[in-house]
Amino acid sequence: MYYLYILLLYPLNVMVYSACRVYINICVAVCRSKLCLPHLMKGKNPHILNISPPLNMKPRWFKDHCAYTMAKYGMSMCVLGMAEELKSNGIAVNALWPRTAIATAAMEMLGGDVGLKMSRTSDIMADAAYAIFLHTCDQMTGQFLIDDDVVQKAGITNLDQYAVSPGSGLLPDYFLDDEDLGMLKPAKETETGTSKAIFEGLSNHINEDIVKSTQCTFLFDVEGECWLLDLKNGAGSIKPVSSDVSGDVKMIMKKDVMVGLFTGKQKAAAAYMTG
Repeated sequence: MYYLYILLLYPLNVMVYSACRVYINICVAVCRSKLCLPHLMKGKNPHILNISPPLNMKPRWFKDHCAYTMAKYGMSMCVLGMAEELKSNGIAVNALWPRTAIATAAMEMLGGDVGLKMSRTSDIMADAAYAIFLHTCDQMTGQFLIDDDVVQKAGITNLDQYAVSPGSGLLPDYFLDDEDLGMLKPAKETETGTSKAIFEGLSNHINEDIVKSTQCTFLFDVEGECWLLDLKNGAGSIKPVSSDVSGDVKMIMKKDVMVGLFTGKQKAAAAYMTG
């Protein structure tokens, strides 16, 4: 099923229509809860736990993958509704969401080895779920919980044990605005790794064949330093320009991200996930 999520991580104009089947997540959240209800009502401490995010209504979480956001938020809305509905039956309903990327098959496809190294293992989600289930159903219901908050409150203070590669930095997951937890560590600029050296080095790889097949101009805005890559005219060129120059495509990025992309140390998908 993870490939359906990946298909929905695109704007509507490029989204595959059949991927809308991901809405099955909402149906499953409701139907499975309904089918399990008779057994839950007989349980000593019944819990329903959806893996869905807090309802963050900032437009940035809708603009590029609206269908995916609707699917996940639908599950979160189930938490709100069912928690209130089943309160009188003594059934707790909560949501759990990871603060960082989790090392799954989907993350491997999206971010490759770089993404996996900047993820936590699924153990943190398992430990968090266990800690939630230890609460009585009247102590915790209708809440949107974050994995590392839960395990820390349960007494686990060493979060490095969950990192795939401790010290590599962590990618933030979707729908959270914690800027301090997922910023990529700046790449150290060397004589051959500065933005100026990288852009000037591109000139050695530009030729008429590339221009003929590309027919596009690219404006790179790297923290206010602008470069125009012309793969549309003549034999092509790349040069520094003022900020008022336009291109067919404009890319705005931080310097460390740009260096990482052009040196192969950073994957585009991982850069996208960190904003």
